[in-house]
Amino acid sequence: MKGLGYNEAEIKAYAGSGQQWKIEVPTTNPTTGEPATRKALPSDNFPWNFANETAARAANNNALPPDLSLMTKAREGGAAYVYSLLTGYQNQPADLLKKFPDAKTPPNLHYNPYYANLNLAMPPPLHGGDVTFADGTPNTLQNEARDVAAFLVWTAEPNLENRHAAGLAVTVFLLFATIFAYLAYRQLWRDAKRAVRVTGPLEPENQAKSRRAKAKQGVAG
Repeated sequence: MKGLGYNEAEIKAYAGSGQQWKIEVPTTNPTTGEPATRKALPSDNFPWNFANETAARAANNNALPPDLSLMTKAREGGAAYVYSLLTGYQNQPADLLKKFPDAKTPPNLHYNPYYANLNLAMPPPLHGGDVTFADGTPNTLQNEARDVAAFLVWTAEPNLENRHAAGLAVTVFLLFATIFAYLAYRQLWRDAKRAVRVTGPLEPENQAKSRRAKAKQGVAG
C-alpha cells in the first residue's frame, strides 16, 4: 500500500486497528488448534471475498473467479478493457435479439458487449455509490471503475513507476556518456593524419605483378 501513496498511519488504519478494514484473517488457535481469526496485519495479502472455492462458484453461476492481480497484462487493452467491462453491463439491445433470436442471454448470465462471448457469469460488481472517496471525488460508476482499473494496473506491475524512473536515468546517463566519449575521441585523435593507401588492380605493385605474370605466360599486354 506504500506503493499506492499511503503512509504508515493510513496503512495501520486499514490493517491492524480495524478502523477501516473490518475483515479478519483466518488463522489457527495455538492453544486448541481450532480454526480462528485475527486482525489483519499490514504484511497480509488482501483476503478473498469467498470462504472457499465452492462458495465462489455458487455465487458466480459455477464459474470460479479468476486471479485479477495480472488481469491488465493478460487482456488486450489493459486498464481500458477493465474499465469498459466494469461499466459495460446492460440489457441486450432489441435490434440484436431481433436479428439473432437465439443470442438471448441465458438465465444467471449477464450481457456485456466488452466480454468475449457477450455473456458472463459475474454480476455487475460496481453500481456507483459503493465507496466514498477521501478527496471528495463523486462516487459514480465511471469513477469507481476507473479507480479499480488503475489499482489493477498497479497490482500487475507494482514497480512500474520505479522502472520508468530508472530507465529515464539510464537514458540520460548513456546520452552524456556518448557525448563525452565523442569529445574524448576528437581530443585524442585531432592531430593524427589519416593515411589512405591505394589498393586494388591499379596499385603499382599489383600492376607490376600482373605484367610479370603475363610475360611468363607469353601473353601480350
